[in-house]
Amino acid sequence: MIKISPSMLAADFANLEQEITAVQLAGADMLHIDVMDGHFVPNITFGPDVVKSLRSKTDLLFDVHLMIKYPLQYIGAFAKAGADIITIHYEAADDVRETIGQIHALGKKAGLSVKPGTPVEEIYGFLPMLDMALIMTVEPGFGGQSFMRDMLPKISSLKQKILDGSLHMDIEVDGGIDRNTAKEVIGAGANVLVSGSALFKQKDYKKAIEELRATSASAAL
Repeated sequence: MIKISPSMLAADFANLEQEITAVQLAGADMLHIDVMDGHFVPNITFGPDVVKSLRSKTDLLFDVHLMIKYPLQYIGAFAKAGADIITIHYEAADDVRETIGQIHALGKKAGLSVKPGTPVEEIYGFLPMLDMALIMTVEPGFGGQSFMRDMLPKISSLKQKILDGSLHMDIEVDGGIDRNTAKEVIGAGANVLVSGSALFKQKDYKKAIEELRATSASAAL
């Protein structure tokens, strides 16, 4: 099943509650919430208090992507705030295994992400512990960037490794996802699409999500 996770980084920050309601009614499967600290990436966005305030506004699954240094220090705060999936970066965690273990200990699903410059093989040893792996197809930090097509082999390689290990986990892709690139990443093996600018710039969110699904479904055949 192809899952659509609208990136709140591209939403109207002055009207987040309305934006969340709109994408939920439009058929989104979850909400992708990018947390940036201004250190690991050159931008600052949401903190646990914002996640907590949004939690009461929807029952959609919160797909929280921590683009921060020292994520272990903040797992508890985001779990308490209402995150359902907490994804950390391989490059940011001092102890990846311990951090993943803490996420699970708090009853949350765990994801692990790699930047474009990091070989996907770096996370293969952690796959049995994960619920999701996130491949970045832009440099993390800002929305609206162009899709990096040379990341497609990473997705294919990761998918094959998951199949070889008979693992059950999602492959999420974030960065420059629209109707055209969605078909490519699904064809490579992904099943969770993070869409920001390509979705929120449309007047009709429902139509935008349906088009992503239709394109993705044809690619998955």
